[in-house]
Amino acid sequence: MEYKSYDDVMLFMGVLSVKGFPQALRTRLEENFGPIKSISEPFPFSFTDYYVPEMGEGIERFFISFSTLISPDKLATIKVITNEIEKEYEEEGGRKINLDPGTLSESNIILATTKNRSHRIAIGQKLYAELTLMYKNHGYVSFPWTYSDYKSERVQNTLLEFRKEYLLMRKEALKNKKEEK
Repeated sequence: MEYKSYDDVMLFMGVLSVKGFPQALRTRLEENFGPIKSISEPFPFSFTDYYVPEMGEGIERFFISFSTLISPDKLATIKVITNEIEKEYEEEGGRKINLDPGTLSESNIILATTKNRSHRIAIGQKLYAELTLMYKNHGYVSFPWTYSDYKSERVQNTLLEFRKEYLLMRKEALKNKKEEK
């Protein structure tokens, strides 16, 4: 039996920060994951106060996408790297930057996490993944476990823009692959 290759996906990250987007962080991310394609406008993160004890007040949320498509089976390794990068921005034992890597495909958004829950699947390296959003009828559908910000129109609109970029990138990659044959 021959196995079919995975379809490449877009790597993106949800970022929570009280430090904006420092150039040193951007450089580290690009060194590890390739050029950044898009950065959304930051907005105040007011969906939950879960991160305030660790990060402090003034948390902003923004999203970044990368120019290089990846195999979806790289998500666990990427999460390990982003966890290490987060440690570089710790102050007094608390993160000041939180990086949540995920993959975006034609049909869904999947996030990596360190926490196990009933709806999460082990992906190796003591990490889990969850289907956070599903694309259907020209928009995203959320689930009971989907984070509040990912249910918001603002975040979904950003992810829909990333999806448009992804579809163009994938089309170009397939065209290039065909030309190589």
